[in-house]
Amino acid sequence: MGIDELLAEREITRALIAFARGMDERDWAAVRAQMFDDATAELGAGPLEGSAAIAESIRGYLDACGPTQHLLGNVVVDVDLAAGTATSKAYVSDVHLGRGARRELTFSTLGDYHDTWEHDGERWRIRHRTKLNRGVIGSMDVFLTDQP
Repeated sequence: MGIDELLAEREITRALIAFARGMDERDWAAVRAQMFDDATAELGAGPLEGSAAIAESIRGYLDACGPTQHLLGNVVVDVDLAAGTATSKAYVSDVHLGRGARRELTFSTLGDYHDTWEHDGERWRIRHRTKLNRGVIGSMDVFLTDQP
């Protein structure tokens, strides 16, 4: 692996982290910036088309709960510089805390992000994301919107 592949891998890894931190910071512009405008996703509730729809779907859950933390690990990135494409796999362990009357509730998943990437001439961005859930713990009631 040459230096250009290592630099691409590092850029993609940083974009993965920016996406996760963007979700936890509720910075939807940062989340969208990691994807192409016409990106697609399958996050577990049906196919999504467009970075706006993907961010809004995530926002629909996270804006309703309290603090969250999306931790990534065991990241593997494979880059094809000649094609301007890459794939990545990253474990995700996320924790969602309730708020208000539901502050004692938690919801967590153990899963994988499987992403396809393309280089747009300036930087790497997600073309498609699939989240595979391996397990869940807790109550999805943390996402109910009627919390004070």
